Amino acid sequence: MKKVIVAVTAVSLVLGFSSLSLAASDIQGTLSNKATVKESANLAIGKGSTANMGSMAVKNSNVKGTVTNDANVEKAANLAIGENATANMGAVTMQNANVEGTISNKATVKEAANLAIGKGSTANMATVTMRGGSVKGTVSNDANVEKSANLAIGENATANMGAVTMRDGKVEGTISNKATVKEAANLAIGKGATANMATVTMRGGSVKGTVSNDANVEKSANLAIGENATANMGAVTMHNANIAGTVSNKATVKEAANLAIGKGATANMGSVTIKGANVKGTISNDANVQKSANLAIGENATASMGSVAVE
Repeated sequence: MKKVIVAVTAVSLVLGFSSLSLAASDIQGTLSNKATVKESANLAIGKGSTANMGSMAVKNSNVKGTVTNDANVEKAANLAIGENATANMGAVTMQNANVEGTISNKATVKEAANLAIGKGSTANMATVTMRGGSVKGTVSNDANVEKSANLAIGENATANMGAVTMRDGKVEGTISNKATVKEAANLAIGKGATANMATVTMRGGSVKGTVSNDANVEKSANLAIGENATANMGAVTMHNANIAGTVSNKATVKEAANLAIGKGATANMGSVTIKGANVKGTISNDANVQKSANLAIGENATASMGSVAVE
């Protein structure tokens, strides 16, 4: 275990892919990554490959202080190919990390493409993802995505755009996602595929405090294709999670399309969906949907628009 009691800063301009990765470290202070990437390409090929562009990754580490990522990506491409491939663009990813303080991601992505191909592939664009670990403080994502595409292809593929996703994590404080997505496309293809656009999703884990999603989606498309495919747009979805506090979703969706195709497909637009979760407090959904389409096609398919569903 490495111990660092300093501010760690990575800065990249124009031609770099500035990504900061930490593993098995003990940090007291600030982790900061600021990246400007234009007209560039980043590629990783092979089983378990990872392509990071304007991103920050923290794994098996302890941080007391602040983790910040500020990314500006334009006319660039990020690609990961192979089984369990991961492509991160303007993203913060955390795995089994413990943070006391603030995790902040601010990403502006314009005319860019992020692609992950392979079984179990994951494509993250302007997102915060957390697996395991804990946060005492604030998890914040501020995403501005325009004229860009995020694509994950393969069995159990996941495409996240302007989203916060958590699995088996523990948060005491606030989870906040603010996403503006315009003229963009988010696509996941494969059995069990999941496409999340301007959403907060949780599986397992617990939150004591506030879960907030503020989504503004215009002229964009979110698509998941495959058996048990799920497409979430401007939504909060929680499975087997424990919440003590407030769950809030505010979604403005205009001239957009959300589509899930396949047996058992689910399409959620401007909705809050809670399954097998415990919530002590308030669940709020404020949805404004105009000239948009939400569609689920397939046996036992479910389509929810501007709704709250609790099972």
